[in-house]
Amino acid sequence: MNRSGILKQWSSKIEFWIFVFFLIRLIGITNPPLEISHNWRQVTGLMVARNFVEVDANVLYPRIDDFNGGSDIIAMEFPSMNYLHYLFSELFGYTHWYGRLINLVVSSLGLFFFYKCAKTAGISERTAFYATIILSASIWFSFSRKMMPDTYCISLMFIALYYGLKFLHNHKYPLLFLYVVFSSLALLSKIPAGIYLVVLLPFVLSRKFELKNKITISVVTAVPLILAYWWYFIWNPYLASEYGNWYNIGKPMLKGIKELSDNLGKTLDNFYFDAFSGFIMFGVFAAGLFLMIYKKNTPLFIGFTLLFLVFLIYIFKSGFFFYHHNYYIIPFVPVMALLAGYAIASINKRWIMFSILLLGITESIANQQHDFFIKNSEKYKLTIEPILNEFSSKNDLILVNGNGNPQMIYLAHRKGFNCNNAQLIDSLYITNAKNSGCRFAVVNKHSEPDTGYLQSSFNTVFDNDDFRIFALN
Repeated sequence: MNRSGILKQWSSKIEFWIFVFFLIRLIGITNPPLEISHNWRQVTGLMVARNFVEVDANVLYPRIDDFNGGSDIIAMEFPSMNYLHYLFSELFGYTHWYGRLINLVVSSLGLFFFYKCAKTAGISERTAFYATIILSASIWFSFSRKMMPDTYCISLMFIALYYGLKFLHNHKYPLLFLYVVFSSLALLSKIPAGIYLVVLLPFVLSRKFELKNKITISVVTAVPLILAYWWYFIWNPYLASEYGNWYNIGKPMLKGIKELSDNLGKTLDNFYFDAFSGFIMFGVFAAGLFLMIYKKNTPLFIGFTLLFLVFLIYIFKSGFFFYHHNYYIIPFVPVMALLAGYAIASINKRWIMFSILLLGITESIANQQHDFFIKNSEKYKLTIEPILNEFSSKNDLILVNGNGNPQMIYLAHRKGFNCNNAQLIDSLYITNAKNSGCRFAVVNKHSEPDTGYLQSSFNTVFDNDDFRIFALN
């Protein structure tokens, strides 16, 4: 077989395209968390992983570095990805980009199991193929290489669903065990992964499968649900009450609905632009939605409706956070990609099909490529740790004007206080930080703070174009 024949053979396999997207996303994989988009979210996860290495590896007590004088223990998602990062670090030494690579590997496996799930659920191979390629280039493209659990948890759920569906067909208990393990990890890693459990409902209600199999999988599904309930609604509130740090756990639904309705434009933007990082693929999704209804594709309609209704509850519980953070759309993007794949697969003329697919993918990747590169204007932040090492130990608490972003605390490789610019001139705040053991105030000049109070009250131990550091003792 000649080279063109080999290429044609491989290009018809979804594994080939998943591997191609994997290789593309290796660009800049070792970059520090300096990209503009969601660096704050990544460094929080990196703090947890590094503290597993340097402080305590107890997975029940995740720790951060910016704790403002309280405890460094935090209530958060179950840190399974962070713990994998820790295990890699135990073998090879801590490096921040292990987290990126772990997410990329798991999320690439998630694409493969998304494809396998779709086929096992009765979706045509052609639709599943194009849907997987579209999902690969969606918002999934950039977030699957960040130290964030959003594509990671959905990927674990696709793995779980595949084994759950296979169990219904084969009644092999090793498959059931894998379903329970991966669904538990998925739901613990982030609650939104749980929306995909509803996919099993039509199969459990179907007469095609043995009653014993359906009862068994329904009963064992209680395991991930119970574990997630314990972690998020028993253990996390305990950590929050005992140690004082708390992640977003949602809002009352009526408040969430009010926030969304007051910001409807931003809310809809998550669907028509952010989901695919462009407009073309959203148009293809809309065409798939129309075709599904027009052609009366009942199985696809039932699956879409169930997932959309459950996702609506998630949106309402998120409120402000949904439209404020584009990654909140990630749980629903595979559903949108499936309908987009359905539309593409329905086009008979290959040149039209490939033209739309190519244009859509190109637009999506072009709107995300900036996330693979670090701006020179951000690289000065990497100098803060070596600067502090000249006159400070890693055990010294510091204060940084991060203005809500913990990035500088993480890069300084120290624990302490993440304040805003206004607090730099608040004598009571500075005094309280000093009395809590804070030894140095690190001022990032790029945020144009007022340092008058610090200059008049404390000695300057370092000063350059980027930072001014004051000794508080």
